[in-house]
Order: sequence, then structure tokens, then C-alpha cells
Amino acid sequence: MKSIQIHQTGGPEVLQLVELPIPSPGPGQVLIRVEAVGVNFIEIYFRKGQYKATMPLTPGSEAAGTVEELGPGVTGFAPGDAVASVGVLGSYAEYALVPAAQLVKVPSGVSPEQAAAAMLQGMTAHYLAYSTFPLKAGETALVHAGAGGVGLLLTQIATRIGARVITTVSTEEKAALSREAGAADVILYTQQDFVAEVKRLTGNKGVDVVYDSVGKTTFDGSLNCLRPRGLLALFGGSSGAVPPFDLIQLSGKGSLFVTRPTLWHYIATREELDWRAKEILGWVADGSLKLRMEHDYPLSDAGQAHAAMESRQTTGKILLEP
Repeated sequence: MKSIQIHQTGGPEVLQLVELPIPSPGPGQVLIRVEAVGVNFIEIYFRKGQYKATMPLTPGSEAAGTVEELGPGVTGFAPGDAVASVGVLGSYAEYALVPAAQLVKVPSGVSPEQAAAAMLQGMTAHYLAYSTFPLKAGETALVHAGAGGVGLLLTQIATRIGARVITTVSTEEKAALSREAGAADVILYTQQDFVAEVKRLTGNKGVDVVYDSVGKTTFDGSLNCLRPRGLLALFGGSSGAVPPFDLIQLSGKGSLFVTRPTLWHYIATREELDWRAKEILGWVADGSLKLRMEHDYPLSDAGQAHAAMESRQTTGKILLEP
């Protein structure tokens, strides 16, 4: 089978197309024929060496496809089932192994591309809006990177709940996409001070929650956008890691809360995984959750996909297709 491997850390050029044997599923595993792969920043972090891994490494975790073979002890799935997961080991390949406990069935009407685009970013948006800070109708959220993959989905979900969403984006084109997703107000952070704009838009009260995937360049400003006892959910760091932070500042800014959540802790049980995946894929199936998938690359062009993501010129989800 064709697969992408990394033998040493570095730039997009280290993503090499190789031939590998098709793996056999062990106990509790399912072999899937991969039809669409979601590309995520975590793979860039592994490629660069920011996250440590044993080499050679086949990157990837998010994929959708068809069940090919079941390992010993697996029940609830059958060959031919359409499935998706964010626990696909080495998904940058034509075939991959998935722990059955992390695999979900894809409902009819949802394509492999849609499923791969929805799983990680969709369930991230779901846990942020329903669990990390359970939004209520009438509350106000600030979403950074509002035209990114999670940003567009989170805006739709928060609006669905009845919350007011303010987003930050870099261009007018991205602002239009954010408004289309339901943002009540959009701030062009390249032209405006987002803290001052948030204060103006909220009558100087601040927002109830900030969902921040940017990190280093937005962290201080995000805290300054919160109302007293508001919460900052820092769920990513696309601009870099936040420097060491003195917690006494949280008291001075209004007894604020800060959390650094990750999806894995919000799908740790089968019940939570099923709940989030069923809702997200169900909304995709009925058309009430719109996905943006403008960027599809063949598996052999994984390096180009990474370069496109790092350029921050893309919107929505980037996919690889074996």
C-alpha cells in the first residue's frame, strides 16, 4: 500500500511517499480502507519535532473509509461498513488500523470526505460549546480564527444554541465566510484592535467565553476581553506556545478561569464519543451543519497540504485522498 512516512523532522519535504505492507488487525482493532484523511496541525507539530515520536513515522489520526477486516474480539462492525475516527493510527495511507473503541459508523448521506472533515474539528467545536463552557442562549462568545475549520463549525454550533458570536479574522474574504456561518460581529484583527472592538461591541462588559486556538499572540488580549468570572478556553497554539503566566493576573482581571482542553479528554468514554460523533455527523447529514472543504490533495502531495495549512491562507478543512 502507498503511505506517507517521515524519517527525520523538518519541513514539508520530509513527507515521503513509500510502499508498505498492508497491516493486519490485532485484538480489538479494525483495518479500514482509507478514502479521505483529515489534515490537522498536530501532524505539523510531529513533522517539525515539536511533539516527539519514534521514526519512521506515518502521520495522521483522522480518517474515514470502509471496514476491510476485523481483528479478534471486535463486534459491532462488519466488512463494508462506512466508518470514521480520530483514532486512526497512521492515517496518511491507503489502509490503516483503528482501535474499534474509537471507531464510529458514518450515517447514509455523509460522504467519506465529509466524515473526515467533520470528526476532529466538529467534535472539538462540540465539546467546547457543550462541555468546556456550556453555552446558553443569550450569552456571548469570542471565537478567534473564525474562518478556520473549527471556527466555522463552532460559530454555527454556538449560533444554533442561541449565543451571540463575535469572531476575529484576517481578511474581508474570511469575514464574509464567518458571517455566513452565523457570526453577529466580525473583527478584522489586521486592521482593528480586537480587545477594543470587543469592549465596544459588548458595551464594555466583555464576553462570557473566549475560544482561542491561536495562543501566543492572542492570549493576553483574550483575557482582557472577558467579563468578570469569564472563561478562556485555549484549545490550540497556532501562533506558538503561551509564555509562563502568573496566575495572580486572573484575580486582577476579574477572577477569570483559564483551561487548556484537548479533544481526547472529551471523548474518553464510548458514551461521549458516540454522543458527539452522532450529533456532528447527524447535523452534516441533515444539512444543518455546513462543512467547508475546498482543499483536497492526493496522498502523494501531503507536503503541499502541510505547506498550505502553515501558510494560513486556507479556510475550512484540508483533506488528503489516497
